[in-house]
Amino acid sequence: MSKGLIIIVVVAAIFGMYGCSSYNGLVDKDTNVDKYWSQVQTQYQRRADLIPNLVRTVQGVAEFEKSTLQSVIQARANATGINLNADQLTPENIQKFQAAQDQLSGSLSRLLAVAESYPQLKATQNFSELQAQLEGTENRIAVARNDFNTAATDYNKSVRSFPNNIFAGIFGFPRKGLFEASAAAQNAPTVDFGTQK
Repeated sequence: MSKGLIIIVVVAAIFGMYGCSSYNGLVDKDTNVDKYWSQVQTQYQRRADLIPNLVRTVQGVAEFEKSTLQSVIQARANATGINLNADQLTPENIQKFQAAQDQLSGSLSRLLAVAESYPQLKATQNFSELQAQLEGTENRIAVARNDFNTAATDYNKSVRSFPNNIFAGIFGFPRKGLFEASAAAQNAPTVDFGTQK
């Protein structure tokens, strides 16, 4: 064997071993992102499952604002209508998912703020328990989103780092989207306790 052929074989073997290691590392990080995405979906589903009970409880107050309830019901339908699996976590899809969830969060915030003007509603045990469960779920959502962002950032760093970026391109490992603070998060929602009842 010639010296040049030996060098080529050694370089190819090193490249192949590094390629296998890089591929396995990307698979591990991608699987981790999938796991955390599943946790995000679980918490959002938990919130969506609480909403019908909350709406039924609030509907028991005859003069409660129907437009506020309809807003929550529609926002829930929009939010649960966007289903992403882990292979669809592009920045654009995450943004659409987040926008629908933010709309639901805003509607729920308005519902709870308007409910403050109904003492008979606030006094019911069922409403208090549902409100506490929603608050707990919102905290779980924040933790799940943070964990997902951490895993996705770690994955994205691997996908973009040289020479992993070569193998990521060859083996089809695209960047994942992240949750970002919405522009609306900077402003508190406005609630009008005017004469509409």
